[in-house]
Amino acid sequence: MSSTDRSATGPPLREPRPVPLHALAAAIDLERYFDWRRGRDGDPFLMRFPAFGSAVFTGTAAGAREMFRAPVELLEPPLPNPIEPMVGPASLILARGERHRKERSVLAPAFHRQRISAYGNVIRETARDELDGARTGRAWRPGTRIDARDAARAMTLRVILAAVFGIEDPRLLAEYTSATTEFLSSFGGPLFLVPALRRNMLGLSGWEGFLAARDRLDALIDTEIDRRRTDPGANGGADMLGMLLETRYTDGSGLGDIELREQLRTLIVAGHETTATVLVWALYRLHREPAVLERLRAELASAGTDIDPIELAELPYLDAVCQETLRLHPPVPIVLRRLTGDFELRGAPLVAGDTMGLSVQLLHSDPQVWSEPQRFRPERFLERRYSPFEFAPFGGGHRRCVGAALADYELRIVLATLLGSVRLRLSPRFARGRAPWTVPHNIATGPRAAITFDVLEP
Repeated sequence: MSSTDRSATGPPLREPRPVPLHALAAAIDLERYFDWRRGRDGDPFLMRFPAFGSAVFTGTAAGAREMFRAPVELLEPPLPNPIEPMVGPASLILARGERHRKERSVLAPAFHRQRISAYGNVIRETARDELDGARTGRAWRPGTRIDARDAARAMTLRVILAAVFGIEDPRLLAEYTSATTEFLSSFGGPLFLVPALRRNMLGLSGWEGFLAARDRLDALIDTEIDRRRTDPGANGGADMLGMLLETRYTDGSGLGDIELREQLRTLIVAGHETTATVLVWALYRLHREPAVLERLRAELASAGTDIDPIELAELPYLDAVCQETLRLHPPVPIVLRRLTGDFELRGAPLVAGDTMGLSVQLLHSDPQVWSEPQRFRPERFLERRYSPFEFAPFGGGHRRCVGAALADYELRIVLATLLGSVRLRLSPRFARGRAPWTVPHNIATGPRAAITFDVLEP
């Protein structure tokens, strides 16, 4: 992000000083910090990030409309980017200009609704395996205490590995799970927020541990790419890797090995951490609102256990619950765009090199749009439709998350399978009081504490 000094044509935005204290407050609790900034400074407001520069943030539907409708040629992802070490410079997330358009056109068919629907039974069986302890050895039996974050991550990781690579072999699945878990856990908050820590120290630094974990995961991905190039028909070619290997640009060329590896790594990382986080929040919110939980259980019971996954995902109250969870807890809470030319955001003049941002959390709690914005009330999504400038849990415009449809589909099926199979109760620590703070977890944000549940008798 670059400097955002105002030109003479517009009023200056209030500087958030002292910058380190503001950055620390945002790192501790981004949601409450942004709420406070909106109350103090209005919309838009300026935020400085040490080592990453500045951004002018909006949190209104009008601001989202301006950002998402800005000319494509004026927008690119900001650099330096805190997640670049995780996803790699060739990732679709960081691609810009014509390369972004080309690579999105290659990846988008993998997430077409018709292809995604084929994963429905895999998703449901993965959730059932988690409940039975078939792969983990920790069945959800009455009297057991469940760490929802660990369980959600395990399920969504198995789903994305099946979707991307078609992995079913238990040994290989365990190897990928171990490598991915190590990779994600090695890139903690300090490395995410403080680039100065990304240096070698004779094998003793967290950065070197992260690089080693990334190399381990990349070695697995490279091996699978080589195997599939040698034997294109392996796994039936029905998974995302098989489709990407067959896809060609308009000039007849395909993705190179480095591009393919970084796109696959991005799919693995972004394709499970975000969905896992939302699943945890959905379980938390439902078990804090007994009436909402019982209404959803009644809908699921009426639908029956043999309902097709596609029909299950379309149940109206289930859909509303998932939408309301995404409203209150968007897994990626800010959207950033770097400008290549002059632009104006909510009256603030910006120039080439400036960065503008959307606070999704502020957008989703704008009292001009949402009544009782802090309340978990899924019925609001049955009462009216919200525009993509009012409700944007996966971003918007030409850079909206390409995997949004899979995330939505998986969330609904896993949540319905869990609720239809077991009864849970929040452990005492979480049953009352304020919701846990939201903090960065690698590519997504989630509850600071691992939320736990007790399994009850049916």
